[in-house]
Amino acid sequence: MTSLLDGCTPWPEDFVDRYWAAGHWRGTTLDSLLRGWSLEHGPRTALVARGTRLTYAALNRRVDRMAAGFRLLALRPGQRVVVQLPNVPEFVVTVFALMRAGAVPVLCPVSHRAPEVSHLVRVAQAVGYVGPSAYEGFDHTAMAADIAARDPFLRRVFTLQAPDTASPYGGYTTDPSGCHYFPLDSVDAPPAPALPPSAGQVAFFLLSARTDGGPPLLVPRTHNDYAHQAGACAEAVSLTGDDVYLAAPPAGSGFALGGPGVIGTLSVGGTVVLAENPDPAACLGEIARERVTVTSLAPAAARRWLGALEARRVSAAGLRSLRLVQIGGDAPAHPQDALRLASALGCGVQPVYGPAEGPIVLAPPVGPDGAVPAAQGRPLSPDDEIRIVDADGKDVPDGESGELLARGPATVRGYYREPEHTARSFTGDGFFRTGALAHRTAGGGLAVTGLLRTGSGGVPERFGPGRFGG
Repeated sequence: MTSLLDGCTPWPEDFVDRYWAAGHWRGTTLDSLLRGWSLEHGPRTALVARGTRLTYAALNRRVDRMAAGFRLLALRPGQRVVVQLPNVPEFVVTVFALMRAGAVPVLCPVSHRAPEVSHLVRVAQAVGYVGPSAYEGFDHTAMAADIAARDPFLRRVFTLQAPDTASPYGGYTTDPSGCHYFPLDSVDAPPAPALPPSAGQVAFFLLSARTDGGPPLLVPRTHNDYAHQAGACAEAVSLTGDDVYLAAPPAGSGFALGGPGVIGTLSVGGTVVLAENPDPAACLGEIARERVTVTSLAPAAARRWLGALEARRVSAAGLRSLRLVQIGGDAPAHPQDALRLASALGCGVQPVYGPAEGPIVLAPPVGPDGAVPAAQGRPLSPDDEIRIVDADGKDVPDGESGELLARGPATVRGYYREPEHTARSFTGDGFFRTGALAHRTAGGGLAVTGLLRTGSGGVPERFGPGRFGG
């Protein structure tokens, strides 16, 4: 794979050839896939949020017009734009529109503040920022203006206004530093001719937390590798056009975006419901109202749901549509949480391990009767290569615990413009050091049991209780 962006680590050519030959990579950009989905599922409901319901055809039209608007405002292919929006329809529209315009979104949680956002702008040399004018009492536009005053790259700020409010900055204004401000809903123009497809290029950046507590690392995900991941996850959990997925975690997290998440659901013609409010009562209300069938939760959110359900602060009544809840993400779930949640909700609960860097392990769902399947989790792709190693980097026997290393068609080869962190987190032959504790089972399965941390003397210690996947 050749990279459009300097600072990305490409897959070696022999791996590129292997993944193409196996059909994992298919040469279609994510925004082009959306165009095809809109033709196939045009009148079906694609997106529900904030009282808005968009069909596939309407979503694609909005993406087309916003992409043309971004290009009219001189966003160029390859330029980076930080996107810091909550779970609102504009998040999905903006991300696909930037990709269709050839720009590269940097997906940033709305909870991040100036230290993290300015770091992302600086490392990505981001020319644009998309965020709410203000959200939950915090002035995002003022933050962006302060960053623009100190950073030579950031020159376009697009603000999403709350309903029935107007920006104090007005429309189409310029500040003394030369940064231009636009209401996000003004980014609109007649659709322009499609850009040549570049599926091997970076589609967007996800963020990965650093183990030393420093600012986040940028994880470059290409159209090819992410389309493979989302599609394979959708197939693994048997998603169909009848499914309704609730994005309870931030939609810009890898778990909610493509595990199968938003993109996997759209790929089969299902409906995505964006939960802006992560409170258990609000989410369970959305499940009942929209007849949600699948959702995903981080381990901490799963415990909040459990607490609310078991304390009877919220009711599980009206949740019969729910068939699967995934728990996990970049940290494995506690098995007891999966058992208790399955019992409380009356549906299957599936532990998932899937960091932003790419390797995904899906465990068989725990049954609502409390039954734990005998089978263990397995990697997502048949071309995922897995190693379990000790502290010296040597492979351990089956059944013995060690660090999980992985490489494959949906696992990146390095961080963006972070050569030192890349050297520490990836082996010379391209395996990602996940930092997860795992072991192989006698039947060839994979159990992820927790995370590793460095203890006294630099010795890895077990971190995170319980077993994952069985």
